[in-house]
Amino acid sequence: MQLSVIILNYNVRYFLEQCVLSVQEAIRALDAEIIVIDNNSTDDSCLMMLERFSSVKLIQNKENFGFPKGNNIGVFEAKGKYVCILNPDTVVAEDTFIKILAFAEGQKNIGIIGCKLIDGTGNFLPESKRGVPTPWVAFTKIFGLYKAFPNWKLFNQYYAQHINENETGKVEILVGAFMFMQRDFYLELGGFDEDCFMYADDIDLSYRALQKQKSNYYFHETTVIHYKGESTVKDEKYMNRFQSAMNFFYQKHFKKSWFFTFFIKIGIVLFSFIKMFQGKPKEKLAPETYIFYSSNEILSEKLPLILKNKVQFFDFKKEKMVNSCLVLRVGKTEIILDNHYVSFKKCIKIIETLKDKNITFKIFPKNSNFIIGSDSRNDRGQIVKIK
Repeated sequence: MQLSVIILNYNVRYFLEQCVLSVQEAIRALDAEIIVIDNNSTDDSCLMMLERFSSVKLIQNKENFGFPKGNNIGVFEAKGKYVCILNPDTVVAEDTFIKILAFAEGQKNIGIIGCKLIDGTGNFLPESKRGVPTPWVAFTKIFGLYKAFPNWKLFNQYYAQHINENETGKVEILVGAFMFMQRDFYLELGGFDEDCFMYADDIDLSYRALQKQKSNYYFHETTVIHYKGESTVKDEKYMNRFQSAMNFFYQKHFKKSWFFTFFIKIGIVLFSFIKMFQGKPKEKLAPETYIFYSSNEILSEKLPLILKNKVQFFDFKKEKMVNSCLVLRVGKTEIILDNHYVSFKKCIKIIETLKDKNITFKIFPKNSNFIIGSDSRNDRGQIVKIK
């Protein structure tokens, strides 16, 4: 088998459904499998999987084991030569795995591969590629020096700014939302360190790959949506876990000193506070108008009643691309992309191309009864049920 896609879920039932739908399309031409591990969700994630995706292997944990152990359980059951660790709040393109498999097969001494990630509004997620967060690199991040001096190597290492977001190349650290590697190498590394509940596990795994003299890569030729705010609510518990995770990484990999320990503690508290502040939802203005990109005329007539607002209908048979000039002219707009007629790849392309502070996006996944998306990377997404 070529590939096993490992998806660890915890209470994101609708995002999981959309994710699995996109992965199914992406592995259609491959000898591949999907393994979903559920960390004791209290929503109906497992029921949905059993009813809708009976061919997908579902592992139901009786407690929340955290990110590392949950994924390790999934990889242990995998049969593919390669594994892809994938967050449930992601959407992959139909050719994502075909492209990355071809890239991986063409490299020597390969470690872990990541890809270009965007949020639900189309903005690039800089954590798609990062450097090792040494004390100095962490300092440049905490105090914003990477923004002030983006072209200076001394300051731009945290987000690997030596590589453009539209350029493939070697990087040090990749993000756990999408990590692609050979299964044997994952097992050689011992998988994610289960002493870390979450948040520093991807940094640790990437770093241990480097210690094995392997090359990690950022691959820009495929784009994946990562809604990001959906998997984790940034509250007091988040802050405590984030601090613990960073402490875990530094104590494991760096020589300790009084100054270093003091600096890291101050930095972690400050960085965690910033994360908490960023995570608080801001008041949102409702869209002035909605644009439904589809060929479903019946649904286009129902949507105004469901959304309680006017909806412009773009017939997919007549309009091959969303008219960006028209969209930007009508004020705050929400574009709804009907996946029955618009591929996931094209949905991702439209979202990335039309990104604008006045535009939000939702996807109507194929054969589903909801519209889904996220207006911010820092808070939970939105789901509108279609009855």
